[in-house]
Amino acid sequence: MDLDRLFRALADPTRRRMLDELAERDGQTLFELHVRLISWHGASLSRQALSKHLQVLEEAGLLRTEWRWRSKHHFLERSPLRQMWDVWMRPLAEPPEKEKTDADQDRRDERAGR
Repeated sequence: MDLDRLFRALADPTRRRMLDELAERDGQTLFELHVRLISWHGASLSRQALSKHLQVLEEAGLLRTEWRWRSKHHFLERSPLRQMWDVWMRPLAEPPEKEKTDADQDRRDERAGR
């Protein structure tokens, strides 16, 4: 996992909006994404600029493409975000070792009737 590419991709508000759109409705074409960004978010960007944003997202692993007949469809890839979560956030969600042992001891005491 290349965290620099991931953070670079997530740093741009337009790319985050694009990910929001794909999270809401996965598998959109370039044209569909372009229309939704213009109509829902008031974005003023060319299709070429949108293509470059899509390329950055794909290089970061946040986007997967699939050709269906003559159309290229874009899909949100959540695995890099999950990996980032596992590396940095999951340890915070788990209690430290000392707290685990204290909690385990409390449960043993409760079972023993102490």
